[in-house]
Amino acid sequence: MPEGDTIHRTAQALQRALGGRTVVRFDSVLPGVMRVHDEYPVTGRDIARVDAVGKHVVMRFSGALVLRTHLRMHGAWHLYRPGERWQRAGDAMRVLVATVDAEAVAFDVPVVELVPAASDDALPALRRLGPDLLAPVPDIAEAVRRIAMRPQAMLGEVLLDQTAVAGIGNVFKSEVLHVAGEHPFTRVGLLSPERLQRLVLIASRLLAQNARGDGSGRGRGGRRTTGRLDPAARLWVYGRGARPCRRCGTAIRWQRQGPHARSTYWCPACQPEAEPRQT
Repeated sequence: MPEGDTIHRTAQALQRALGGRTVVRFDSVLPGVMRVHDEYPVTGRDIARVDAVGKHVVMRFSGALVLRTHLRMHGAWHLYRPGERWQRAGDAMRVLVATVDAEAVAFDVPVVELVPAASDDALPALRRLGPDLLAPVPDIAEAVRRIAMRPQAMLGEVLLDQTAVAGIGNVFKSEVLHVAGEHPFTRVGLLSPERLQRLVLIASRLLAQNARGDGSGRGRGGRRTTGRLDPAARLWVYGRGARPCRRCGTAIRWQRQGPHARSTYWCPACQPEAEPRQT
């Protein structure tokens, strides 16, 4: 499932292959995207930059035109040489951006937006986002402030709220909370500003560590939060319900959480429920 680390690797790969080059072919199966293309042709424009903003891949063209995609659960960008056979079926293609040297194909991407825009402020989906923890200089203070504004929210829910902090998905949610020693069903208001800051710093560090590597969209490079080389011991708790905690041996617990019933994993010994704050 794509999270901030995957999105940043994808954007980096697209930038290396396409950045600064001229679009020689653009296509999409989405009528709304092609209507914009008809009025503001992508073909002939230079690809100024490909960035990741939270969980969004943002391709910026010369002449103030922006292509925004969100991969959700199953979408992916692939890179091919011209004429190379695609690894997914053609009917899964949503967008194609080609230069003389490379073809970038977005498969099964559920969210695609082509917008004449000089800045991200013109895209409501980006304007609403909280601080991106994989930005070159993440705004940790603003992320803490936004999280603290939701005192009744549970930690396992607020970390997935992209308007509070951008880039964390369901795997990192459980892993970050475990590393921080925080219970996922603790309410935000029970944590001091110092503990919230520590939580955000851990999230930023784990995301950054996993953002390094090849992001062409073809591989399934395993996330790693434990620092262990053993591929069977990459994660602390996610997907390990009822198995022993790697730190203390206590059985990992699992429960659905939040309005979308996302799976949450935690160790009840390493992540005890928070006591009320002393005022």
